[in-house]
Amino acid sequence: MSTWPTRPSLGRSGTTPVGVKPLVLIAIFAGALALHVRPRTALVPDFSPPAGPHARLIGKAWVIDGDTIDMSGTRIRLSGIDAPESAQSCTDAGKRSWLCGRAATRELKDHIAGRQLACEWSGLDRYRRLLAVCALPDGSDVNAWMVRQGWALAYGYSTPYRSEEAEAQGAKRGIWTGTFMAPWDWRHRHLD
Repeated sequence: MSTWPTRPSLGRSGTTPVGVKPLVLIAIFAGALALHVRPRTALVPDFSPPAGPHARLIGKAWVIDGDTIDMSGTRIRLSGIDAPESAQSCTDAGKRSWLCGRAATRELKDHIAGRQLACEWSGLDRYRRLLAVCALPDGSDVNAWMVRQGWALAYGYSTPYRSEEAEAQGAKRGIWTGTFMAPWDWRHRHLD
């Protein structure tokens, strides 16, 4: 004779939990499906930049790539510069390919080295990132450093970084050690 314990009944039919209505389950499923199918951009709230143009953000930054950082959930594009894309490669003096986009990201990360940045923003780009000039605690311009070291190009019509670019090119620093495609041209060819 078996001494297994008996299970309590789940409801009148023995299969449906008591108190759960099929329409409620259908509504929950439909809601979850609607959230899943809805475009991602609709889930992102409208971004309101802090204060107004030329306001300062101060904090530790996470490096996304050679010209983009994240500070407390706010994406910041270093204005006036354009670094090679993460997947972009360049050619060194010996005609060997190397991952210059990853190198630019690593160099920015090493230069910031976990220190706080003060970023003064001047507007938004088409991806709604803040456009900003960022400085280390000693006041040195991070954007200018990236161009001066050859890890980014001066970008835009009124960029203040043309002299830093000429210095990097003359000294054959960073991407100037060999040949490369300008990041804006590389994006047009590979990402558009």
